[in-house]
Amino acid sequence: MTPKEFDRLVEECMDVIPPRFRRRLENVVFVVEPEPPRPGLLGLYEGRPLTERSVSDPVRMPDRIIIYQGPHERAARNEEDLRRLVRETIWHEVAHFFGMNERQVLRAELRRRRLLDRLRRR
Repeated sequence: MTPKEFDRLVEECMDVIPPRFRRRLENVVFVVEPEPPRPGLLGLYEGRPLTERSVSDPVRMPDRIIIYQGPHERAARNEEDLRRLVRETIWHEVAHFFGMNERQVLRAELRRRRLLDRLRRR
């Protein structure tokens, strides 16, 4: 997949963020990079979580959510799986933006997967 096609895929997968949360994504940019700085990363949140901010904070550079193309493509079995992985990574990194630590994110992902599985079975 070309970088431009992957960028488009990431944009399409942003729909995983519920509107009520999307409205609160202020001062954060989504960036696609080819490879992570260390193995094992699909995405990375860089910034100060929303829960740690104050109205008295000085103006600063935007937070970044980085999605790494290479690891996604290598992990995916097919295009549908690639879309699923990108959506999960976006959801995961946005959860960090909203102040969830890794353990909380993983627990929330497990609950989310169970809910989606139940909805699919109906």
